[in-house]
Amino acid sequence: MSKYSGTDAGKDAALQLQELIAGTENVEDFLDRLAEFAASVLTHSAGVEIECGVTLQRRKKTMTVAGSSQTAVVLDRIEQSLGDGPCIEALRTKGIVLLADVDTDPRWPEYQEQLAAHGCRSTLGVPLEIGDDSAAALNFFASTTGIFTADIVAEAAGFADLAGRALRLAVRIGTAQTRAEDLQAAMEHRTSIDLACGVVMAQNRCSQEEAVAILTQVSSNRNQKLRDVAADVLKNVTGEEIHTHFDG
Repeated sequence: MSKYSGTDAGKDAALQLQELIAGTENVEDFLDRLAEFAASVLTHSAGVEIECGVTLQRRKKTMTVAGSSQTAVVLDRIEQSLGDGPCIEALRTKGIVLLADVDTDPRWPEYQEQLAAHGCRSTLGVPLEIGDDSAAALNFFASTTGIFTADIVAEAAGFADLAGRALRLAVRIGTAQTRAEDLQAAMEHRTSIDLACGVVMAQNRCSQEEAVAILTQVSSNRNQKLRDVAADVLKNVTGEEIHTHFDG
């Protein structure tokens, strides 16, 4: 745990990140809010406007997934289009990467030329730990040089530690919600199939096992999922769509 998390600013940031998780409906929404919050934190500390983009890496491919503004998204996508730069380097090395001056740093000339054309003079890439199969980074942009001092870099690192934990929690919550939705859908499909079996049993005066065999054969002949066959059977009987409901 970083020293930043124990400071008043760090505690305030942790509380606000918790509120972001509680106040957003999905991970995508959380990432947008995270980018805005990260930019506001560093802007407040630096005294000048700082933009923030969020880069996600999965299976060695990177993409811009959020930004504190449309400008931040545009700036972040420059790096993705070129395939290299401070943020991608931060993901690769799992360390903070500073581009202090686009005019004097020799590492990414084409990238720096494009940044300068968009009015950006310095950047800071800060990695986030979110899981074994994926990673993310905050990409901070400033319109002047000398903004990312040692203190600002340290604050960005501390904030990233908190943000990484918040993002991991948001991902887990999102995954749990998806699994719950999948489970509910499976339960509803199972109920539809059971109801359809009952209809087939009544119509054919057969056993449940025989009814299942009939539905399965129809599914195979039509090249249609069993749940869809069941829905058709119920619709033919009632004349309308049948919906089963489960309360979480």
